[in-house]
Amino acid sequence: MALVVAALALSACAVASRPTPKHIFRTANYMDAAALSSRITALRGRGAPIRVAIIGGGLSGLAAAKYLADAGHHPTVYEARRVLGGKVAAWQDKEGDWIETGLHIFFGAYPNMMNLLSELDLHDRLQWKMHKMIFAMQGLPGEFTSFDFIPGIPAPFNFGLAILMNQKMLTLAEKLQTAPPLLPMLIEGQDFIDKQDELSVTDFMRKYNMPERINEEVFVAMAKALDFIDPDKLSMTVVLTAMNRFLNEDNGLQMAFLDGNQPDRVCAPMKEYIEARGGKVLTSMPLKEFEVDANGDITGLKMRNGETIVADEYISAMPVDVVKRMIPEKWSTLPYFRQLDELQGIPVINLHMWFDRKLQNVDHLCFSRSPLLSVYADMSTTCKEYYDEERSMLELVFAPCSPIAGGNVNWIAKSDEEIIDATMGELARLFPSEIAADPKWPTTLNQGAEAQARLRKFAVVKTPRSVYAAIPGRNKYRPSQETPINKLTLAGCFTSQKFLGSMEGAVLAGKLAAEVVALRAAGEATPGIKLPAKPAHAHVGGELPPSSAADTTRLAGRSPVAFGGGQMGGFVHE
Repeated sequence: MALVVAALALSACAVASRPTPKHIFRTANYMDAAALSSRITALRGRGAPIRVAIIGGGLSGLAAAKYLADAGHHPTVYEARRVLGGKVAAWQDKEGDWIETGLHIFFGAYPNMMNLLSELDLHDRLQWKMHKMIFAMQGLPGEFTSFDFIPGIPAPFNFGLAILMNQKMLTLAEKLQTAPPLLPMLIEGQDFIDKQDELSVTDFMRKYNMPERINEEVFVAMAKALDFIDPDKLSMTVVLTAMNRFLNEDNGLQMAFLDGNQPDRVCAPMKEYIEARGGKVLTSMPLKEFEVDANGDITGLKMRNGETIVADEYISAMPVDVVKRMIPEKWSTLPYFRQLDELQGIPVINLHMWFDRKLQNVDHLCFSRSPLLSVYADMSTTCKEYYDEERSMLELVFAPCSPIAGGNVNWIAKSDEEIIDATMGELARLFPSEIAADPKWPTTLNQGAEAQARLRKFAVVKTPRSVYAAIPGRNKYRPSQETPINKLTLAGCFTSQKFLGSMEGAVLAGKLAAEVVALRAAGEATPGIKLPAKPAHAHVGGELPPSSAADTTRLAGRSPVAFGGGQMGGFVHE
């Protein structure tokens, strides 16, 4: 049913939070996550404790350190920036407002993240929202529609019923035409899902005669939310993987917001946990290069401050684009590292927009279905730390923002003012009776006199290389955590694991890297090295071109972007 925004406006009250859904602790995936934790912990005392140097203090590096500490080892995390978190990093402006790299949502179908929060006793920091998905209505400014999940209906029937009950986005005939191509995902599982990686979402739709309107009504929103990319560029494996996870768990799609900023509310407790067990977490420690011997084995890490770090094992938890830049010449011809040439981060822009009054809003994540915007939330309503009864602060994901992601404009190269003006035009469509005509923002000049809300401050965070671009044919090139280099293991959400480039994927990849190192220290068999069945670059004539490390040289330097993070072009604009 259509929901007029005014009808969903919240009264001035404390931020609402629903109980933690109990079903998330009973799923097979959660049990698998807990079992992996137990296996790693059980390795404690089997072999002498070792020193492990972990490069990168994002969620993946911190997770690797946490689980290595559980196994009785001595991890040290070296983070290049002064803040922890990587892609979930945040910092404060001169007024004390938090600027976040991205708008991050916790889903019920994030088993390793939920397991980690259980182990750290942090579940009370999640603010669970109603079990629904909210979409802006195409062509009906100011109105929204939703998929509502009825409590007590098990998965996947709850999702099917939620779609059938919605009368605004698809006709009954379109819904019936959409279902059959998706059934193999539920019946055959991951084998079917993996085979679709060569197809884009649009290719898959047309191959199976799905209605074209499913693309504009659903898949555009899903694609931009999952990988900041349009459906004609996104691998169908990504959409099917997400749907398979979410549809098979009763509360898989239920969403939660963190009650504050990620560095304080998640990263700091992880740091405290690691250090309480003999590990260390250091910031402002950028890596200069790997030091290797004549055989290509690591002898140490040369840091930019001149120090050389020597450890028993090394884990790279750096983003894929930074890893490629750091590959020593002796490794550059190995097939394992050559496959990384097929992976690169996708650009994304995160916006913070503070208004001079409260906008009518919903206490939830909203899928904008805008050509320029992915998802957004009024953080002054959804998040306890950012709560404000009088004035709204919207956090929005601006995507796609470059041609590689399907956009027509390279917005990463545009000025902050150009990006905000384009966004204000989209917000004028979403809030037609509220966003005021403002000469500073030409896209708003057609607004009526009744609209009064004005932008008082904004921040634009650009991440030129975020999560890996999940374009068709790339999934097979995601490397295993184990590498052909003695004492080196990879973490990061781009590595091979069954979840996507996400917080969940980052935590799981770090956990799997910790398992590899702990097994090796215990003298036990490890999972092994994964290489693509088809050699990298075989599709361009069979010969391997020079390593793409040169393509990432422009990421060198000391800025956050150089380390795979997001940064602002200047300070917060007022």
